[in-house]
Amino acid sequence: DVGGFVAVDRRDREQAMRSLEQGAASLRAGNPFLIFPEGTRSRTGSLLPFKKGGFIMAIKAGVPIVPVAIAGGRDAMRKGSAFVRPVHVSVRIGTPVPTAGLTVADRDELVARVRAEVQTLLDQGPVWT
Repeated sequence: DVGGFVAVDRRDREQAMRSLEQGAASLRAGNPFLIFPEGTRSRTGSLLPFKKGGFIMAIKAGVPIVPVAIAGGRDAMRKGSAFVRPVHVSVRIGTPVPTAGLTVADRDELVARVRAEVQTLLDQGPVWT
């Protein structure tokens, strides 16, 4: 675990669950976590479905999720390319979504709520306009 990074191998369910427990323990210890819930970059720029792992970690740790929308970064690096181009990136930070009192059974509703928040932030357009 380098720099607090917790790798999740989605092909190995048992290992993935251990990673989620490790991540939840890190969150409970007060460490921040950054996840990209889409799991990959969108080819079209549209928001993809969210993976549930990060949300399960937040629920298990009882910590809020801060929705963040990043626009413009897609053009910095084409998929499969090692070349990075300079671009303007807009970052919008939403209101924290609490998880206190939620259970893993509530994960789908939490994912939908946070995804809707991120979509709303994206719909507001870039910060520089």
